Amino acid sequence: MSFTWGTMLFQVVAILILMFLLKRYALGPVMKVMNERSEHIEQQITTAEQNRAEAEKLVAEQKEALSQARQEAKDLLERARAQKEREAEEIIRDARERAERMISEAKSEIVSEKEQAIQELRDEVGTLSVMLASKMIEKEIKAKDQSALVKKYLNQVGELQ
Repeated sequence: MSFTWGTMLFQVVAILILMFLLKRYALGPVMKVMNERSEHIEQQITTAEQNRAEAEKLVAEQKEALSQARQEAKDLLERARAQKEREAEEIIRDARERAERMISEAKSEIVSEKEQAIQELRDEVGTLSVMLASKMIEKEIKAKDQSALVKKYLNQVGELQ
């Protein structure tokens, strides 16, 4: 094999032309596609980070809203419990007042009926005394008979009560 400078020069020129053509028509578009793909990936990463940040923000807002809803529910339950206690106390107070009023009315009625019974008893005793006196006057009886008669009328008064 012999080494010829002409062939070598031709091969070097052919390789240079091939490299120029590859760079211009093959590597250029491939590099352009690679750069576009790289930019697209970077853009997707940026969008994903923005979406993640927005999602975290929404999660935080939802947690805050849930916390507020729980607090409002707790406050509502506390107000309802306090209202229930106030109403229960009012019912108890009204019942006590009504009971005291009924007791007072019953005591007044008892006193009134007692006074009426005493008055009726006095009237009856007075009537019986008059009857006893008139019978004693009608009969002139001895002391022994008089004592028996008084006991008899007192027993009658006791039976009437």
